[in-house]
Amino acid sequence: MSFYETLTRLEQLPYAALWQEYRVEDVKRAIRKEHLDERDLQALLSPAAEACLEEMAQRAQQLTRSHFGHVMQMFTPVYLADFCVNHCTYCSFSSIYDFPRKRLTAGQVRQEGRAISATGLRHVLLLTGESRRESPASYVKECVEILREYFASISIEVNPLSTEEYKELREAGVDGLTLYQEVYHQETYRKLHVKGPKRVYRNRLDAPERGCQAGFRSVNIGALLGMYDWRQEAFMTAMHARYLQNKYLECEIGLSAPRFRPYLGEFNPDSDVTDRALVQIILAYRLFLPRSGLTLSTREPAALRDHLVHLGITKMSAGVSTEVGGHTQEGGTPQFEISDERSVPAIVDMLEASGLQPVFKDWDLLAVQASK
Repeated sequence: MSFYETLTRLEQLPYAALWQEYRVEDVKRAIRKEHLDERDLQALLSPAAEACLEEMAQRAQQLTRSHFGHVMQMFTPVYLADFCVNHCTYCSFSSIYDFPRKRLTAGQVRQEGRAISATGLRHVLLLTGESRRESPASYVKECVEILREYFASISIEVNPLSTEEYKELREAGVDGLTLYQEVYHQETYRKLHVKGPKRVYRNRLDAPERGCQAGFRSVNIGALLGMYDWRQEAFMTAMHARYLQNKYLECEIGLSAPRFRPYLGEFNPDSDVTDRALVQIILAYRLFLPRSGLTLSTREPAALRDHLVHLGITKMSAGVSTEVGGHTQEGGTPQFEISDERSVPAIVDMLEASGLQPVFKDWDLLAVQASK
């Protein structure tokens, strides 16, 4: 059964009433269990769980230390291009906005690589707008071949590609894929994606699985929280991750919990994802998926990020710019406003003061290839 078939079944559940079915004793039972099922996940996301966050946090910390130790993987995004053919009501890169679009040249990509590597970071995430003409897979491949000189691990967050295109990028040096469904609720998805290839819901939903089939070492998924009811979106995200984890045992499946951050988009979120709700989501993810990495972005303010690193997070960004070429150039248009603007050394200091070990490099594709 494909995940789309599972999702279609899950969408039929009466969520408004469902969340009210759970009681504190259901949540406590889920916290104590070693292997959680669908109903346990619902309990952890229900209003009843709000009274059990401290117990959930203790269990989450125990599971995180057991599976990941005290390490925190560090990375930064690299925006390569902001050309986009989609009209998405929440995104600053939407095709309806008139601003000078940019695409880095080979020389500019090399400049970005040098500047970022000078901070000590060895893991990067490459991003583009969604335009097969301006930033096709071949362009991403060229950028990867340049950046392999500077980084041990390169992940991508670009428009959904075919399995063969993902394989080609993997062979060029990409080892990870990040792709957010944005919103799992299908009707809301159609409303928010007005025009362009991104309107094709199923193509995006199936793309992480194509990445697994292409042989990426890691695949990271998530929903952009605030687009629809956060409990249902978090539930769908975790179920999607469980599906991929069970089917592709050799691939590391990770999750992110980004909250909507405005910039140029005209979208106003209906769902208020409070700090407390975000904490509940992260804890539910950790208890339901103890082996999955959890990524925390700079969408969140510094004080909150400092708190969340103890609650199940295993990977976080630092020294971030959401502008094309933002590490070496000025004047670009950010995709969204970041909240935590701290440098890499500042994040390192915070982690070490918190008893955590910042890790700049835990994987090296070239070393793996040389050993074969």
